[in-house]
Amino acid sequence: MVSQNITANNRDIGFTHDDFAALLDKYDYHFSPGDIVPGTVFSMEPRGALIDIGAKTAAYIPIQEMSINRVDDPNEVLQANETREFFILTDENEDGQLTLSIRRIEYLRAWERVRQLQTEDATVRSNVFATNRGGALVRIEGLRGFIPGSHISTRQAKEDLVGQDLPLKFLEVDEDRNRLVLSHRRALVERKMNGLQVGEVVTGMVRGIKPYGAFIDIGGVSGLLHISEISHDHIDTPHSVFSVNDELKVMIIDLDAERGRISLSTKQLEPEPGDMLRSKDLVFEKAEEMAERYRQKMLQEQQGIEPTEEVVVEEEVVEEVEEVVDTVEEPTEEVVEETTEEVVEEPTAEVVEETTEETEEA
Repeated sequence: MVSQNITANNRDIGFTHDDFAALLDKYDYHFSPGDIVPGTVFSMEPRGALIDIGAKTAAYIPIQEMSINRVDDPNEVLQANETREFFILTDENEDGQLTLSIRRIEYLRAWERVRQLQTEDATVRSNVFATNRGGALVRIEGLRGFIPGSHISTRQAKEDLVGQDLPLKFLEVDEDRNRLVLSHRRALVERKMNGLQVGEVVTGMVRGIKPYGAFIDIGGVSGLLHISEISHDHIDTPHSVFSVNDELKVMIIDLDAERGRISLSTKQLEPEPGDMLRSKDLVFEKAEEMAERYRQKMLQEQQGIEPTEEVVVEEEVVEEVEEVVDTVEEPTEEVVEETTEEVVEEPTAEVVEETTEETEEA
């Protein structure tokens, strides 16, 4: 009796299972790879989960697509009946099932975030999880980043950095090439630069010597003393002047925060050209005095004033000219007087007397 009533009701409604399937086809959404859609978790599996996104067949998300970070158990990320956004990773397979991803959404948003951080020139901190021959590896916003060995500013071996948090600045952010390059050195230099000034004399220690110059440790950061800034005299190689672990005084001549570089000089501290080769102790003894002269010279150049040394030279020249004038003028007066007496006065008197006698006789 009940079955007959249901059948009768279906005939009255005029809506069969075939009609329902056709209606689903009519209003079925078209899903494409790259779309971000809402979905609800309705079944957890050992290596993934089934997600209802409104398609005819439940979509599937494998465990490796659940996060940008490593996941060992799907329950670490998803819970039954949870609703969230999913990225459509691939088109339907032969069973009409779509493959989804959360990792891809996190990946896109992570790149967006690091681009913003680079634009802000932000300093970030990250833990070193591995090292290789070229440098160290870290994670920033879940993305894998690389610190080149040349941008690691520490006396420790690279292997000892694993597990340490380092302050970092962005060198390169390129999503298309999947390149995220950072600098530890630049972060330290920027922090150190806040307390440094061009023209300041600092004490440092030689940490490395290259054909083009010496790297000097000044309070935990490295500055370059280029071979051209060691002395006014020619130097074949920095090895002829310095040894590793030598302590010396240097003057800061440039601070480049953007490139994370500190340029140093001992040449500007030489009282006389070549003193760094003859007597380094003298140079270090006179360092503050010579640095003050350098700062005054730079200040005058900024203000458009000619260097004081040139003015002094001009004054000396004027004094010498005045002395020469005085020297010339005095003998000239004597010569004039002598000439007047000898040439004018005596002969003139004789001529006058002779003329008078001739006039009387006449």
